[in-house]
Amino acid sequence: MTLLPAQTAPDLRLELVSGGTTDDLNLGTGADGRFTLVVFYRGLHCPICRKQLAEIEKRIEDLQAAGIGRTVAVSMETAERSTRVMNDWHLANLPVAYGLSETAARSWGLKLSRAIKDGEPDLFNEPGIFILDDDGTLFWSSTATMPFGRPSLDDIMAGVRYAQDHDYPARGAA
Repeated sequence: MTLLPAQTAPDLRLELVSGGTTDDLNLGTGADGRFTLVVFYRGLHCPICRKQLAEIEKRIEDLQAAGIGRTVAVSMETAERSTRVMNDWHLANLPVAYGLSETAARSWGLKLSRAIKDGEPDLFNEPGIFILDDDGTLFWSSTATMPFGRPSLDDIMAGVRYAQDHDYPARGAA
């Protein structure tokens, strides 16, 4: 099944490295801003993920000013590796969720890869960025089959600002 805009996003009930669960974040509810940003990253082995999450960490306030009230980073990583991600990558403001199952990853439309070198998990998700609207439906998404080619934060923020300012609906569900 393909996840389409304006459809309710799949459940995302995962543990957070900092304690609690993604339920505590009120994802897709409009809490603290209309949109929720869900960033699926490959894992500890990925230097491009590290760069992306570091930028998000530095720009949380910019994201909030653009109308993205909640942001979470999600992976198929274990608790131990996700704790290393949070600590080694200095992610104090960006919640990090772990333990995404293969079934859940596929329900979000993520592509999966098998390890090809040391340090990679046997199976992991490729990157994806999802914007949820305040009713929990998918507003916008971008997935990849490779670690590179991700949308810039500036483009994401410009897009959600435009959507809010012009009452622009979710597109791509026809």
